Amino acid sequence: MPDVLAMADQIALLERTPRLAADLLGDLSDRWLGTPDTAGGWTPRDVIGHLISAELDDWIPRVEIILGDGTRRPFEPFDRFAHVQRDRDVPLANLLQHFGELRAGSLTRLRELVTNEADLDRVGLHAELGEVTLRQLVATWAVHDLDHLAQIHAALAGSQDAAVGPWKKYLGILTRRAEGESVDSW
Repeated sequence: MPDVLAMADQIALLERTPRLAADLLGDLSDRWLGTPDTAGGWTPRDVIGHLISAELDDWIPRVEIILGDGTRRPFEPFDRFAHVQRDRDVPLANLLQHFGELRAGSLTRLRELVTNEADLDRVGLHAELGEVTLRQLVATWAVHDLDHLAQIHAALAGSQDAAVGPWKKYLGILTRRAEGESVDSW
């Protein structure tokens, strides 16, 4: 079995994401926030909306399915773009606050549901990936956060793409962005 972090270690990262996002994005001007990570990609606001959708419809509902139904009931499909219409007119500050509140509730619920180490080895059924363990789901949740934090950073850097002039060739975050490496497709 590969070396894996304990659930408490995963939670330690998951707890930080709302604070990191709020600290990074709070009170920034639209000049920073209006650029997507790649052409056709997501702005930081889109990412926060997507993270809210995942809190509402993805992580904890899937934990509950694994623990309640195992592989007898596959996960519900996740609408990765639900935020587009839902959050259209919601200020970013409100989205950041809502995300923080939802994440705190999700982590409280996760601690209530997973009562022992053996629970993490229980299995659920993903329509595309097949059988997955709760341990894999929690690890994916943490890495999903990291993926989208990187996407936010790429979007912020992208807002300065032209401003850096010839130094762009030394800035991997901008050269990767130019190559179209968006994370919104999973």
